[in-house]
Amino acid sequence: MVIDCKHVWDYISDYLEDSLPQETRDLVQKHLEHCEICSAILDSTRNILVLTADDRIFELPIGFSERLHARLAKEIGTAVRPLPDESKE
Repeated sequence: MVIDCKHVWDYISDYLEDSLPQETRDLVQKHLEHCEICSAILDSTRNILVLTADDRIFELPIGFSERLHARLAKEIGTAVRPLPDESKE
């Protein structure tokens, strides 16, 4: 039996958690050995899990939020509301 990419995508989380039945796991593994797209999705999902499990906090550069909001407004085509000035609080 051969499975297609859509089925593999449905199984990615269970595959990473090692909770698939052995037969299904073998099918997914065989598919991943030959499919670059699904392998990339597996790697990306694994990276996201690693990053979200990292409890370190990183300070954003000064002005990052304002630049992000301006960029999003430009891309979306809407006006940006000014951010509250936290230094006044």
